Amino acid sequence: MATKLRQSLFGNTVQVFSCDWTKAYFRFHDPFSDLAFALEVGKGGARSIQMAIQGSIIRYLLFTRKGKDSNLLSLCAISKQEQGHALAATLAGVLWAAGAAQKATVCLVTEETYVALTPDYSGDGFTERLQLFELVEKEATEKFIYDHLQCFKGEGSHGVILFLYSLIFSRTFERLQKDLDVSTSHLLQPNAGGFLCRQAILNMILTGRASPHVFNGCQKGESQEMLHGVLTRSDIGYLQWGKDTSEDDRLSQVGSRLKTPRLPIWLCNTNGNYSILFSTNRQLLSDWKMERLFDLYFYSGQPSQNKPVHLTIDTHSHHWERVQHEDEHRPGRRFSPVEMVIRTKWREATINWNGSVPFF
Repeated sequence: MATKLRQSLFGNTVQVFSCDWTKAYFRFHDPFSDLAFALEVGKGGARSIQMAIQGSIIRYLLFTRKGKDSNLLSLCAISKQEQGHALAATLAGVLWAAGAAQKATVCLVTEETYVALTPDYSGDGFTERLQLFELVEKEATEKFIYDHLQCFKGEGSHGVILFLYSLIFSRTFERLQKDLDVSTSHLLQPNAGGFLCRQAILNMILTGRASPHVFNGCQKGESQEMLHGVLTRSDIGYLQWGKDTSEDDRLSQVGSRLKTPRLPIWLCNTNGNYSILFSTNRQLLSDWKMERLFDLYFYSGQPSQNKPVHLTIDTHSHHWERVQHEDEHRPGRRFSPVEMVIRTKWREATINWNGSVPFF
């Protein structure tokens, strides 16, 4: 199983996680603060997983937990205990969905070593000490994770890697093989001495299925091979924009199932940087009239950000705004990638930063 795990992640059994991964865990900002709902995220490839989980934490706090208003104040007024419950509920929900709502597997590190090292398997000191716990009810999964929360949120816990292992075992190697296609044989890609998550991992967190692509359904690739995209609308969406991505690359265009999720929360990938956009208005995506003028909040995960940025989006462009919009296409003018990613969903939108300095 340890060998299969390595193969699924790295495509071989000798590579091990880089140190930015082994240090990554799930830690909140201070309770009862402007970012009480938000995770502190580090640098490196584990960051995209932390931000995808961040989207689910916001979903839980705004739209799932009972007896709380869905507004920004309710997000900031949470205690340390509520942060713990939110993390446990979120991790359990993601694992349960990956397990096709039948069972979840949680990996914890124990004292015992279960794997003998061989010439073609390099040890990393913790994968060899994994113990797997199978749970057949969602509530039991949530309680088990809450009881062992320190294993995911403690410093030195390898919390993000343990969650990723739990995600793969919950999905099962068999399902994973069916989810993937010829474009993606393993889940991580080497980058600058570390590893980045391929899209399949993010889609597994967002939709429960490790689809390698962001378009709707299945499409044929250049050699007529079948490529797997997103099969259902998920609760949390995904938007992406890159200054190098061409408009006409159909395979990299995000489909409507991710652009229009059930709830107004999006994981955003701008030039490879991950952030979250969300609205506190559950109705935003179900009533077109709401999409004329509305508020979004933006969390970048950057250490410099000390509160969510409040954006006002106007999609009902007037002629004088169109002139200004055309101005933006002048050479030499810089636009914020945040505005560009918002415009992949609301094309002609004008974006008011309400006094905040735009993120570049």
